[in-house]
Amino acid sequence: MSQTAEQIHRSDIGDILENSLNGISPDRDDCLRLLKSNDVHMLGMVSGHLVRKRFGKKASFVNNIILNYTNVCVTDCKFCAFYRPPGAEDSYTLTLDQIESRVKAAWDMFKIRQVLIQGGHNPNLSIEYYEDAFKIIRTKFPAVGVHGLSASEIDMIAKVEKSSTSEVLSRLKESGLQSVPGAGAEILVDSVKDVISPKKISSADWIRIMKEAHEMGLPASATMMYGHVESNNDIIEHFFRIQKLQDQTNGFMAFIPWNFEPNNTLMQEQGLVKYGTGGIQLLKMIAISRLIFDDTIPHIQSSWLTNGVGMAQMALQYGADDFGGTLIGEEVVSCTGARSTELTGKVIADAIGQIGYEAVERDNFYCSVTP
Repeated sequence: MSQTAEQIHRSDIGDILENSLNGISPDRDDCLRLLKSNDVHMLGMVSGHLVRKRFGKKASFVNNIILNYTNVCVTDCKFCAFYRPPGAEDSYTLTLDQIESRVKAAWDMFKIRQVLIQGGHNPNLSIEYYEDAFKIIRTKFPAVGVHGLSASEIDMIAKVEKSSTSEVLSRLKESGLQSVPGAGAEILVDSVKDVISPKKISSADWIRIMKEAHEMGLPASATMMYGHVESNNDIIEHFFRIQKLQDQTNGFMAFIPWNFEPNNTLMQEQGLVKYGTGGIQLLKMIAISRLIFDDTIPHIQSSWLTNGVGMAQMALQYGADDFGGTLIGEEVVSCTGARSTELTGKVIADAIGQIGYEAVERDNFYCSVTP
């Protein structure tokens, strides 16, 4: 037995890791043991082996902007420092001209391949606003993918239009929407949502809207926001609800675990969460995500936005294969004062190169592009 195999065998989670190397994914009980284990090093060794087996020593990234088109929101999530109620002095909504101008500047300067469009739940915006915005981007900048609107934003538009979410998705796809980000999931357990986002859509509604998107040919990413009031069992429930939907639709392109940043949020003010969970927990979540989804959701993102470049470099060695996007113009996480929330493609490519990996620029659908 090699030294590494012996180390794995001696680990308190050795049987789970050996199963993973043999193509057997962790079940719920295994997942609980992984979350409780302190053997993050061995967890990372195995998940790192799996990701290199699949992708080699390559890591992808996308040149993109994040278009936070409005901060007007009636959902009042306790974890958000970005939103403003309708009529607030510092509330805003971008005009279509401003949207076009931002995309044009980003295309001219950075040759972006994706616009990530997310904002508040603004009851004053009709579906035509989104349709017109998507048409402008797809018509004038055909190389730029439109990755937009969380399931909860889709639900808000449906309420405004007194329509179904399926009809909303169909109209948005027709106007240029190409894929759906995973925001709004947080933790897919309603007892958690009742604490952190009581006005937001239920877990079942998030799953239903994602299923509708997948079935009409709109692929998506799935996310998990951990590090607040959830338990290990809640995390497990989240993983396996995502897995169940993926087994049905194969519609998720990527999974993105990221830690809650409490600064300037109501959750910190109320004493629910004082601090972020830190880097070791990120590496554990990335590694477990790879073990669970290796055969079903191909891409795991490294989550540099809330953890910084150094931790994202580590994450690439713990099971992640994608660095995420440059996120030029990001405004939501920056409201927490967490850190600088935008990078350039060169900074990301250099960061990937520093750990001996090859950086691969990709498009909205994780296909490599020529810079």
